[in-house]
Amino acid sequence: QVQLVESGGGLVQTGGSLRLSCAASGSIFSVIDMAWYRQAPGEQRELVAQITSDGRPDYVDSVKGRFTISRDGAKNTILLQMNSLKADDTAVYYCKLRDLSPRGIVGYWGQGTQVTVSS
Repeated sequence: QVQLVESGGGLVQTGGSLRLSCAASGSIFSVIDMAWYRQAPGEQRELVAQITSDGRPDYVDSVKGRFTISRDGAKNTILLQMNSLKADDTAVYYCKLRDLSPRGIVGYWGQGTQVTVSS
């Protein structure tokens, strides 16, 4: 089994910054990619940022230029540096890992961490 533990959420004012961390552990075979998703109340979960095993990042348009995803491959840890935060960024942020296992591609989720941006 694979466990993902997120940390770093909290309450911040508009324009502020937060850094989220996600550490993966357990029986990981081969990481395809890791990503951050978020879900606001009443909304669907959306992909925010993703980073491949070879370090290529990608972002949803709404966070480009403000958020930066990075990965420590040796530790299977990803970070999400969030700057210039807006009220619309308020959501529960989830970490996801996709693993290429003998059973095929398996996705694992963290428990989520709340980010609240006050105006």
